[in-house]
Amino acid sequence: MSGNEMITQELCKESEMKDGEMKEFDIEGHSILLVKSNGVFSAVGNKCSHYGAPLSKGVLAGDRVRCPWHGACFNVKTGDIEEYPGLDSLPCFKVTVSNGSVCIVTNKKALESVKRLKAMSGQSASNRSTVAIIGGGPAALVCAETLRQEGYTGRIVMVTREKHIPYDRTKLSKAMNAKATEIYLRPAEFYSEHNIEVWTDKEAVSVNTDEAKVKFRDGSSLLYSQLLIATGSRPRELRCAGSTLQNVFHLRSPEDANAISEAAVGKNVVIMGSSFIGMEVAAFLSDKAGSVSVIGKSDVPFQAVLGSQIGAVAMKLLADRGINFYMGTEAREIRGENGQVKEVVLRNGTQISADIVVAGIGVTPVSNFLKGSRVAVDTKGAIYVDQFMRTSVPDVFAAGDVVSFPLAMMEGHRANIGHWQMAHSHGRIAALNMLNKQVPVNSVPYFWTSLLGKSIRYAGYGEGYTEIVMKGTLEELKFLAFYLKDDFVVAVSSMNFDPTVSNVAEMIFSGRRITKKEVVAEDFINLLTS
Repeated sequence: MSGNEMITQELCKESEMKDGEMKEFDIEGHSILLVKSNGVFSAVGNKCSHYGAPLSKGVLAGDRVRCPWHGACFNVKTGDIEEYPGLDSLPCFKVTVSNGSVCIVTNKKALESVKRLKAMSGQSASNRSTVAIIGGGPAALVCAETLRQEGYTGRIVMVTREKHIPYDRTKLSKAMNAKATEIYLRPAEFYSEHNIEVWTDKEAVSVNTDEAKVKFRDGSSLLYSQLLIATGSRPRELRCAGSTLQNVFHLRSPEDANAISEAAVGKNVVIMGSSFIGMEVAAFLSDKAGSVSVIGKSDVPFQAVLGSQIGAVAMKLLADRGINFYMGTEAREIRGENGQVKEVVLRNGTQISADIVVAGIGVTPVSNFLKGSRVAVDTKGAIYVDQFMRTSVPDVFAAGDVVSFPLAMMEGHRANIGHWQMAHSHGRIAALNMLNKQVPVNSVPYFWTSLLGKSIRYAGYGEGYTEIVMKGTLEELKFLAFYLKDDFVVAVSSMNFDPTVSNVAEMIFSGRRITKKEVVAEDFINLLTS
């Protein structure tokens, strides 16, 4: 059969599906999602374009389906991506209903494509405008792509201080031995095909908003019509004595990840910091290093975000793999010999043998180059933006980890959120508002962490939560935690409880307020997991 030869296959009888139901079907070895919404059938690819999760196991809300793993959303009528992470839309298939039979009409070539790139405009010589994008992360990339998808024909220049075109930064701590080219979000030719200039190894040192000009460390400059600042965050530097010794690493780039991965084999590794980066690095190195020790200020890892019970579960998971934990303390100094790390000394005098130290003690927004500009930042260096990702200066936008933005689910309370998903969303909103579409940011924060093959998912904004309602069993690593503030759910986390987190994210997105009374009730869990 040729790739273009038409295939017509019956999927089911019209009466076999209820309204608001979705089902997975296999067509010649390819997974298809059939949805019945308001009496109308539609079919799209069943694999999430991010990491391939089965969308049939996700959450259907009206005309959109939310991925059970990481919360990406797709329109079931068009296949278009509407919430992130991921970049691509789903293939969309023709459905016919005749004599009570629901059939798919397609061809082999269409079935084989699991992702679909939305149509993108080119660049026109008659459009003399330039959008400059400082940064090379997901906010920058999604902004550039959205501009082209929405018909922008001017010049787009993305400038990054990194050596690489945009890559999947979430892999740095989860797959530390991956080569940079293996985790590129788009191949190099994608950018030239769609007239997106990418300048690598180029660091912005100042922005003059009166002249609409960005200056770079190498002395060059770039004039812009509109500017997006998406510079992300940088790892906090260690301040203790000995932090400049050889083999003291920060994790920022693929080169850092590769260097740590190679240097750690058979060696004693000490990780400073017990949050997501530190714990993922510890998990990755657990079967490669001679020993792994984690130092954390809190009593258990993840304590501030996930709570002490889940933190204790994560700690036991890694401790059972032989990882040592030194909690409720911090390093006093790093001692070395001939310029090389030899041991880490804790506040109480405990000495830990170390060949390698990895710092994972938090991040700070990269906004220092804005000093002296009219772009307003807060005391922590995060750039103030409104719900349209506009800064204090006309035609200057900002997105991603570097911003403080009004969070829709918290009635506009300002937040600085360093989530991979949120950066994608900000990039899209910035692009739409560069084109005067007046679309506000309304995403529900969503993130995940992976430890030794186990994933913890989280949605919402739990800062300042006052109570946690736990469901399931922590010991069996099958649990659900609701974070409450003023008797309302503000966030949820889970392990082995899909698609609950996506379900709660969808409820929060719709404006539905979940009460403590509801989550305490037993049947609420059945509602979320059905």
